Amino acid sequence: MAKRERVRGVSASELKERLRELVKAIVDSDDYTVEAADEAIATLSALKHFKSPNSLDDFPLPPEFRCPISTQLMTDPVILSTGQTYDRPFIQRWLKEGHRTCPQTQQVLSHSILTPNYLVRDMIVQWCRDRGIELPKPVNDIDEVVTNADRNHLNSLLRKLSLSVSDQKQAAKELRLLTKRMPSIRILAGESSDVIPQLLSPLSSPGTASADPDLHEDLITTVLNLSIHDDNKKGFAEDPAVISLLIDALKSGTIQTRSNAAAAIFTLSALDSNKHIIGKSGAIKHLLELLDEGQPLAMKDAASAIFNLCLVHENKGRTVRDGAVRVILKKMMDHILVDELLAILALLSSHPRAIEEMGDLGAVPLLLRIIRESTSERSKENCVAILYTICFSDRTKLKEIREEEKANGTLLNLAQCGTSRAKRKANGILERLNRSPYLTHTA
Repeated sequence: MAKRERVRGVSASELKERLRELVKAIVDSDDYTVEAADEAIATLSALKHFKSPNSLDDFPLPPEFRCPISTQLMTDPVILSTGQTYDRPFIQRWLKEGHRTCPQTQQVLSHSILTPNYLVRDMIVQWCRDRGIELPKPVNDIDEVVTNADRNHLNSLLRKLSLSVSDQKQAAKELRLLTKRMPSIRILAGESSDVIPQLLSPLSSPGTASADPDLHEDLITTVLNLSIHDDNKKGFAEDPAVISLLIDALKSGTIQTRSNAAAAIFTLSALDSNKHIIGKSGAIKHLLELLDEGQPLAMKDAASAIFNLCLVHENKGRTVRDGAVRVILKKMMDHILVDELLAILALLSSHPRAIEEMGDLGAVPLLLRIIRESTSERSKENCVAILYTICFSDRTKLKEIREEEKANGTLLNLAQCGTSRAKRKANGILERLNRSPYLTHTA
């Protein structure tokens, strides 16, 4: 109430009287001073302060009104079986994480039923009302709330990463788990520029990754988990150390580490600005190597990252130069990740060198076979779109397409039964065949 009665020792009534005098002097006189106008504005601003709601920061908060977990004012106090009172969303999160003890007393809970503490709730409401404070709204998305406990726990784990290898491994394992299941920890990581250097410090020493693959895997996976949070993506990709260590992981980690590094690159590449940064880093070459090696989970992560990166034009050229067409066609011929790889091939088909390589490496019969055999309309669309580009870029492939069409009627069937886009592309190829002076369409 003190703030409402006086501001810097002056009451509201005194401010009003002074404002009245200043305004009268300004209105009644053509010769008023700038100083008088400034004082009137300052007085009005001070008077406005009386009508603004008070803030929790203006008053010391009674300890019994603070949640022991969040250390903030409780909005929905509840009683645990041990008799301790907590704010409902925070104790619910504690229980949801699998804890079966009281955070304060460490007593084992006899049950997990939460009883509303109406007495404390009423006391908090009255305390706020007496001070003109608007009671904060209850927390809805508790997973997004960052508590002091979260902050202290994260800092403690980061400090352990500078200690012995044993401490580093323990901290890295816990960080991997926490960043996977707790959005609040992912949010915290983006609040300070010190988090990433501390997190990656064990990997900065030469030979660490090969000497301790488990530590390497846990830290790279933690980077993956942190990169899920949208606010972290830009800062992570713009940090040369992060991209460099992800590339090192692609080259020299265990298969799981390499897979998770590829997944992290995929996640970071959601931002167009990051696509350019990652493309320039040389990561695409190592993603293609991972795709070429053939481990199922790793291939899928690598393919997803390559697709995302190729959504910007400059990365298409890099991907083609790094040998993507050969790798992709080889996998597709072996019936591996056909739908995913076709999507990449369709993106690359706007690059002249990619089209030339597709023709040389046997893409035409492969694409026609997929159109006949695939149940995916999207894949059929991608196949015929690539064929359309090939036959309009390389006339020598028209004969190959015509002979296949005579035997199987693949394009005619697609022109009749495909999606609207597939029909349009198939008809375009058929018209091209009919216009050729050397070929006739007989299907």
